[in-house]
Order: sequence, then C-alpha cells, then structure tokens
Amino acid sequence: MKKIMNAAGVVAASLTLMAGSALAQDPDLVVFDWPGYEDPEFFGDYIEKHGMEPTFAFFGEEEEAFQKLRAGTPFDAVRPCAQSVPKWIEAGIIQPLDTSRIEKWDELNPNMRDNPAFQKDGQSYFAPMDFGNTGLTYNTELLDEADLQSLQAFADPKHAGRVSIGDNVDDAYALGFLAVGVTDWTQATESDFQAASAFLREVHKNVRAYWIDGPGLAQLMQSGEVYLAWAWNETYFTMSYEGYPIAMKRDTDEGFSSWFCGLTHSATSEGSVDKFYDFVNAELNDYVAQYIVEWWGYGHSRIEAANVPSELLEAAALDISPDLDGKILFQGPVNSDLRERMIAEFELIKAGF
Repeated sequence: MKKIMNAAGVVAASLTLMAGSALAQDPDLVVFDWPGYEDPEFFGDYIEKHGMEPTFAFFGEEEEAFQKLRAGTPFDAVRPCAQSVPKWIEAGIIQPLDTSRIEKWDELNPNMRDNPAFQKDGQSYFAPMDFGNTGLTYNTELLDEADLQSLQAFADPKHAGRVSIGDNVDDAYALGFLAVGVTDWTQATESDFQAASAFLREVHKNVRAYWIDGPGLAQLMQSGEVYLAWAWNETYFTMSYEGYPIAMKRDTDEGFSSWFCGLTHSATSEGSVDKFYDFVNAELNDYVAQYIVEWWGYGHSRIEAANVPSELLEAAALDISPDLDGKILFQGPVNSDLRERMIAEFELIKAGF
C-alpha cells in the first residue's frame, strides 16, 4: 500500500518517515501486519509514550498469517480482515479483547464492531480499524467507459492479456459473485458458487498478472500492460493524484465490493499487554482517522466520530451515494465451509484448472 501525498506534505512526510526509521524497535510489542502499516503516522501516540516504534513483521495474505499463528509464532497485535476472523477465533489463535481498555470502543462503526461473527461467549475478538472498496478500475485513454457498464467486461476475450485482479481469494470471489448477480455472499447457494467460479475461470484467460499489492498493480497500469483491473480504491486514488488517466467505476450494473480490517490480540503473544492496548488506542485517534483517508485513500472505523470531511471521502471514492445503494457486496464473514472451498477453488483457477 502507498500513502497519498499532497504537494505541501511531501517534505514533511519524508522527514517524519526518516525520523521514524531512526527510532529503536520495541521488543515488547511485535505487530504482524500487512506491508505499509509500519507508517509511524498511524501510531504516533505510541511512539510519544514509549519513545520507540513497535517491532513489525509482515504477511502477504491472511492464510499465510493464519498458518504462522497456528504454528505458534509469537506475535502480539495482528491485522486480519473481517472475513478471516471467525476462522481465527475457532482455531484459538487470537484471544478476547478487553474492550474496557480500548478508549474509543463506543465510537467505532457499530456495523463493523458488533457483528456476532466477531464474538464468542459474550466477548469481542476484533477491533475494526480501516476499510476500503474494490471495484472496476481502468485506463481512460485506452478504454471507453460505455464499454465497461458490466463486470462481464473482465471475461470479454477482446481484453485478453490486459486484465489484472488481485491474488486474493476474497476480492476475487467478490468479483465472481457480483458478476453472477450475488450481492450477499453469506446467502450464496451452491449454484451461485459454481457460477462465480466459472466466471473467474473465464477471467483467468484474460489475466496478465494477479497483483499482490497496490504499488505492483500501479506499475502494471502505468506501463499500459494492464488497462482493466479489479482494484482497491488506493490504486485509483494514487494514480489519479499522480496524473495518470485512471478512473474507478463503481456504478457498473452489478456494483462493487467493500471490505474492512482491524486489530486482534494474538493467542501466541509474549509481549506487553499494556503496550498492545496503547498501540490499538494510538490507531484510533482523530488524526489517524483523517490521515488514512487523506494520504492513503482508505477509510477508518471512526470517520463519523472523528468528523472526517466528506470531500476527503469523495476524493478517495469512499462515499456511498444513493445510486450505489444495493450494489455493494460487503466482504463480511462467510461460513467456514464456503470460505475453505473458495480458497481451494481459487488456487485451481489460478493454476489454469
């Protein structure tokens, strides 16, 4: 992931990162995270209190993180996305949160915070932090918007070799289900799953590369190798700011997808419990809620309580207008059987089977 910098902030941000890189890493808090979240702007309060940054380790996708936690690797704070949390709870690799120690718990978006899938025996296991969208993103100089009204464009043979979708089972199946008319994958039938899988097999024929992260996809689109992508809104936000002819079309006939991620407390934790909660609280202050929108193009679970300006949300394609209502597949938790089948089938699809 990549921060979005306005012209006035480039130098200041660079100095901040340089200063942050000179700080020692705190051995009492190991954060297992997606690359990019080591940005010290996300946890300035933690640095101010402890005089150092947490120690960071990184994963590329959540199944990798799951396996390392299940193997007993000692991490403290871990950031899965919503759809993985029930599996992690049942596997016993994360522990309940003491929500009384999360200072702004009551201000978190309740739709993200209160899902029963994130709870067990009356205890919560997941503190939602950030969210974003995945949607049809294209080069406006090489493609006409009128030809992209349907997500079926991803499977159109005329785009062979010019398409990219994420190497991410949840985003991939969000595309697959939407393309066959499913906006709530928790209600997907066997027929829906088979249809979504068949669609992704057709898309695979057109895929130039499965992107791993936003910067990697941006490189493919900057070169013109790829002109049509199923992408996080970060790609649109970053590339349009940098002057590339990129647009994100969320109002296709079938719609787009939305996801959110958050912090959990690993059951393998050997670090400081106090520092874990200091880290969580640092990510929930008002500054971070605005910073992640303005500089990264992602949302925050406290955008309302933190009064994040609506114009920032619109610029990042995070606003939800009435014409988009009912056209969003929310990447919430699905039953474990369907999720395991999605994981296995997506590996077969990518391998050409």
